[in-house]
This record gives sequence, C-alpha cells and structure tokens, in this order.
Amino acid sequence: MVNTMVKEKLVNFINGEWVTPETSRYTAVMNPATGETITEVPLSTKADVERAVEGAKAAQKTWALVPAPQRAEVLYRVGMIMKERKESLSQMLTMENGKVIEEARGEVQEGIDMAFYMAGEGRRLFGQTTPSELKNKFAMSVRAPVGVVGIITPWNFPIAIATWKSFPAIVAGNAVVWKPATETPMMAYELAQIFEEAGLPKGVINVVFGAGSEVGEAMIDHDTIRVISFTGSNDTGRNIAGKCGQKLKKVSLEMGGKNAVIVMDDADLKLAVDGILWSAFGTSGQRCTACSRVIVHESVKGQLEERLLAAMETLTIGDGLDESNKVGPIINKAGLEKIDEYVKIGQEEGAKLLAGGHILNDGKYAEGNFYAPTLFTDVRSDMRIAQEEIFGPVVSLVPVKSLEEAIEVNNSVTYGLSSSIFTQDVNQVFAAQRDLDTGIVYVNAGTIGAEIHLPFGGTKGTGNGHRDSGTAALDVFTEWKSIYVDFSGKLQRAQIDTEE
Repeated sequence: MVNTMVKEKLVNFINGEWVTPETSRYTAVMNPATGETITEVPLSTKADVERAVEGAKAAQKTWALVPAPQRAEVLYRVGMIMKERKESLSQMLTMENGKVIEEARGEVQEGIDMAFYMAGEGRRLFGQTTPSELKNKFAMSVRAPVGVVGIITPWNFPIAIATWKSFPAIVAGNAVVWKPATETPMMAYELAQIFEEAGLPKGVINVVFGAGSEVGEAMIDHDTIRVISFTGSNDTGRNIAGKCGQKLKKVSLEMGGKNAVIVMDDADLKLAVDGILWSAFGTSGQRCTACSRVIVHESVKGQLEERLLAAMETLTIGDGLDESNKVGPIINKAGLEKIDEYVKIGQEEGAKLLAGGHILNDGKYAEGNFYAPTLFTDVRSDMRIAQEEIFGPVVSLVPVKSLEEAIEVNNSVTYGLSSSIFTQDVNQVFAAQRDLDTGIVYVNAGTIGAEIHLPFGGTKGTGNGHRDSGTAALDVFTEWKSIYVDFSGKLQRAQIDTEE
C-alpha cells in the first residue's frame, strides 16, 4: 500500500517549479523495514537535466550578484524551517532509509547545523591580502563562484550529505543541479520544498530524480556544469573522475572506507566495546565511516571478544520507527545478498564466526531486509573481509602484537577514511594520530561521529583530495581569483622593476 504521509508519485523541481518529468518510467521507493511502498520516483532523462541546467545557468548569474550575507539569510531560514520540522523529517527519513529514529534525528540535526554554519560563511568567505613587491600596488585574492555545480548524493545519508554539498555551493554564489539516490528521494523532495519556502530564488536549486546511468551521466557530460561533487562507490567515482578529467571539470569524490578501531593492551575495554558497538552496528554498518575491523592487541583479544559478544546480545533489531530498536534494516535485497556473500567468503577464508552471519527473514523480519549483527575473529589482515568494503553489520577482529603492527594493518587497505585508537598512553596517542593514514582519526572513541565544522573525507581510495564540510568544502565550489591594483600611475613590471 501507499503511505498517506507522502505523494503517490514524485516530480522534479526545476527552475522553481514542480515539473512532470519527460518520462513514463517510475520505480517504487520501499520502506526497507516493512517492504511497504512509500512513493514512486521518476527515472528522468537527459532532457530533464538539460532543462534543469538551463534554469540553473540563468539563475546563477543573478544569484552571484546578491551579496553573500544576503545569500546566507536564506540558509538561516532553511535551518530554522528544518529545526521546526525536525521530527517529521526524521520520521520520513527512517521510513525511506531504515535507520533507527534516534540516528535519523541526528542526521537531520546535522543538516540544521550545516545550514547555520554555512550561513555564517556568508560574512566570511575569506580571501587574503598580501604586500606587493612593487610600490603603490595592492595585491589580494578572493573566492569566486564556479557557476553551475552538480551534486550526486547517496541513500545512506540522504539529507546530511546533501546539505554538506548544496549549502556551501549556494552561499558561495553557485546554482545547483542535484541528483539524489532513487532509494531515498523523499528527503530531496522535502528539502526542495524548504528551500522554496525559505525564499531561495528560482533556479538556484534544481532536483532531478533518476538513475545514475542516465541523470548522473547527463550531468557529468554537460559542459555547463563545472563541478561534480559525488559520494558513492569507488568504481562509480573512478568513472566520474575519468570523464570529468577529459573535460577539465572539477570533481570532488568521497568513496567509502574500510575503517578500523585499534584496541591496545592498556585500553578501557568497556569504553572500547561501547565505541565498537556503535561504530560497527549503528546504521546497520551502512556508513562509509563504519568500523568493519577491530585491530586488537593479542593480550586483550580474549577479553574483548567476551565483552563484545555479551554486548551484541543486547542489540535490538527491527523497524527503526520503534524507539526501542538499535539496529535497523539493510537498504535493499541487493545489499542484503552482498553482505551474506561476504560472510560466506570470510568463512571460506578461514575466519572464525562468533556471532550472526545470517539473514533474518522469519517472524517480524519476514517483510524487511534484516541481517544479524556479525562478529568474526582470528581474521588475517590480507583476507577479503579485512580488505574490502562490506557495507553491513559485519566486524572482524584482527590480532596484533604491537602498536607498530596495528598501524601497519590499519594502513594496509586501499581506503583511508576513518580510524580510531583506544589507549591510555599519551605517547601511543600521538604516534597513532601522526602515522594512521586516514583523513579522520579518533582517540578513545569509535570511527563515526564527524562534526560539520571540520573537513570530512579521506586518503587513497576514499577520495581525490577534496573534502566535504568545514571551510574546506568552499574550495570545491569556488575558484581563487588574484587581483592586483596598481595606483602608481605608470607601468610597473613584476620581477623586473623591483628595486635592488
């Protein structure tokens, strides 16, 4: 049945209007906890992207001339509306994504925080002034908007990641064409409505629903879109990078992780277990920062296993709208099957399965996509389950003999997003934060929980050097412009007419 909370069919938001797409193709959006159809989302075409880009291009010329503090006022209003609707947005997020309601509330709060933070940048957007090497000459740099930008966002954080990308782009004077994930379109629909109510001029934000193979490719290929900001799989990101490179188009990629918690022999094991439990099984492991490896000193491995197994017994699994549940469903059947396949691979590789390792498909789980929280031990660092991103509630214990070995194991994967260490030795803390090859490092905390005022992203296969969040996000959506003002009244040649 169709839930009465939402529209039966969605349409695109283009140039300030709700526009029926040029397609008759739609796909159902399912609640992953119940199998219920929430709405239907269009599989838009290249023609819809063309229309969105045309509107964005026209709007951006005017928007860029609006003083940045006035652009920021719109984001303040967006943040206030989101704050007023936090609970209804959270309920909708849980319905379409599956994450438990307390996590959904946290994600919506992240969007609210980003609105207020990036609105503050409307009175900063700092450049630099610097002395000139010549007399009577002034030198400075300023940030300039790029123009029309394209953002492609995933289903696992359907509103937070969209705000990481769209808010800095908008406050910097750009217009946005946004392709949300087809699994979670309602957050895009709601956010577009909020932008409209907040008074964002027509065309500054455009939402085109559809598949990456059509809508995403059309955005990547369009010469007017000068930036693509993408969060998703490594394979897709590499494809985007190659195509954007051919067009000399700026591209920002965030492509996942294989994150580890290091537990040293002097760690507070209760705290470590709390951190691992939250990092490995929060969002059912469907975070790019999720902990899928625990690198544990061999002298405390047995104790940690016992404590983890006991803690996992307390996890309640089910529909995220039930406040008592701590672990929700997997987004779809394909994700469920991928996780189960990796569990089989782990067993074939010789890892010891201590808990979980199966699909939950009877009783209250029959209509949803649920996987039992899973724990492997005696995992070698070269096993596939210790190297490849699983994106589910599966964690592997890898024993080591020293901090040096732990860091080596942590850095042995192709990703470099998030890492964590539990220890009470300050010397080990500083060595680890220096040597761990990840974009985010936590000390005595899990691998998840990034705050919006610091850069988010990683090294190696996680990305291509750009960052979401913090002021670093502005680098993606602006170009540096250097300006020289010569008030000497004569031609002065740099590096030539300087006095000895």
